[in-house]
Amino acid sequence: MNARLEKKLQLLAVVIVLGAISGIVFNLAQGRTLTSAMAVGMTYGLVMGLTLGMIELFILDGPLRTWLHGLSFTVNLFVRSAIYAVVIALIQGFRIGETVAGVPTAGVPLKISDKIFWAGFAYSAVLSIVMNLGLGISNIVGYRTFLNFITGRYHTPVEENRFVLFVDIAGSTGLAERLGGIRIHRLLDRTFRLLTLAVSDYHGEVLNYIGDEVIVTWREQSGAIDCRPLRCFMAMRDELAQASAQFEQEFGVVPRIRGSLHFGPVIVGEIGDVKRAIVFNGDVMNTTARLEELSRSVDGGFLASRAAMERFSSTPPFALRDLGRLPIRGRADGIDVLGIEAPALT
Repeated sequence: MNARLEKKLQLLAVVIVLGAISGIVFNLAQGRTLTSAMAVGMTYGLVMGLTLGMIELFILDGPLRTWLHGLSFTVNLFVRSAIYAVVIALIQGFRIGETVAGVPTAGVPLKISDKIFWAGFAYSAVLSIVMNLGLGISNIVGYRTFLNFITGRYHTPVEENRFVLFVDIAGSTGLAERLGGIRIHRLLDRTFRLLTLAVSDYHGEVLNYIGDEVIVTWREQSGAIDCRPLRCFMAMRDELAQASAQFEQEFGVVPRIRGSLHFGPVIVGEIGDVKRAIVFNGDVMNTTARLEELSRSVDGGFLASRAAMERFSSTPPFALRDLGRLPIRGRADGIDVLGIEAPALT
């Protein structure tokens, strides 16, 4: 099972469980405590959670993902909420909960004038809008960042060992002159959307987009598994190669990427007030940026520090070559690095 599908199924399971709990809570709030009533409430929650979760994860975040991402945040939220409202009305109007639970009133549609219809509809609609708002915000700031803000994980700065991957679009200055401001922005947007698919597949976390560069991180335990940062970078190149015909048709060029990988302790914490952010500081970040600069002059366009390579729990999936110790700005003793031998995953 690939990581994208696994993540969606995990989210679907969470939505279904929360739906069942919400259905029980609604009946308790209405004073309906009989076993049959509780069963109906839980069934409604399960059915709505399953139906809305499937629509969200496999349709709205599937075939309609590109179209919806082309809309503004408010319009996107409105479209999603409208679809949810129709589904909720149909499930409640045709008494799906009673039908599945085997309650005698099953098969008799609720009238739109019934108070119970509007009470259940309003409750479900509010929960759906809140869920949509949460998904929308997490899509803007990043799922893990959003979760970290809520839990307060980095409210007080902490030191963590992290893999840090810098990925840069080669020749972006020349591309900007050739394509112009609007088209280069569209190219960068399209490219980063493709690159983040690989980040999701290999359980990485997008820290930031800076101009023509994306920064990805892994905590030590997660990144060490199966050389995930290395595989992620090569998967990024594969994504771009597979989309080369589309890039050629729309922009007349296929973007190429360079990268650098390092490992070590970073300080992670919240910073700012009006626009609060979770930031990473430390020598690891600076060194990775310097390695990315050096990657521009080596075959393969990728450099990994020996410190990062020694943390992997398995052998790299492709050949690497030892480049020895290279001088690096800001470090008098230089740094031991390796480069990619093979152009793609084998």
